[in-house]
Amino acid sequence: MKSSGAIAITRAISPSIVACELTHLERTPIDVENARAQHRVYEEALIEAGYFLERLDTSPQMPDSVFVEDVAVVFDELAIVTRPGAESRRQETPAVAEALAAYRPLQTIQAPATVDGGDVLTAGRTVVVGRSSRTNEAGVRQIRQMLEPLGYTVAETLVRGCLHLKSAVTALADDMVLANPDWIDRGVFGRFKIIEVDRAEPGAANALRLHDRVIVAKAYPRTAERIEQAGFMVCAVDASELAKAEGALTCCSLIVAGR
Repeated sequence: MKSSGAIAITRAISPSIVACELTHLERTPIDVENARAQHRVYEEALIEAGYFLERLDTSPQMPDSVFVEDVAVVFDELAIVTRPGAESRRQETPAVAEALAAYRPLQTIQAPATVDGGDVLTAGRTVVVGRSSRTNEAGVRQIRQMLEPLGYTVAETLVRGCLHLKSAVTALADDMVLANPDWIDRGVFGRFKIIEVDRAEPGAANALRLHDRVIVAKAYPRTAERIEQAGFMVCAVDASELAKAEGALTCCSLIVAGR
């Protein structure tokens, strides 16, 4: 294992994850211990890829806190602490902000804006923000005001058919995305090469891009094969229990690239 010089911030699974926020899924039983075991394997995959792992604690009052991506978005120049669309999740932000302050200057989304990090896709200097049930127009506007002076291009799109933008599309490279074509506006992603998920795996578009590999969910082997055929090294992990909480692979970490 060779160090990437980067940090991966994760957060422990709350004992109350069974009471998580749900928007598009019916509530089904979650095996908390199995979810924790799957999360440990996910963290081990990050360590194996050369990332220094920083795990934050949680509490029963924060059932969704394992999905740490939603409360911050990290760039080379700064980190944006979000204001999650679900009010129950706003108590998650202080600990994440404190952790990120060691690595980046912070800016904060202010009311009445709401932003979930899962609605913010970054590929090079292009940022696409999804307007969803969790991210509003004011949130998009504040992100644009923060990032455009730094040289980022910020586009917006409407999220449909899923909870977050990154349920529908994630970056595999600065010029390539993995997407469910039924859930995105192709025009917004016109400059990107699009790798489509297998039609039998509509939920497969959420993959975690690391410096030398892509972490995918074991539930989607056909899409994983397409990613490999595009030239990427693939690491598959089981995230089936976390999926019951409407979470996915990018949700479970904040990647802070080395500088």
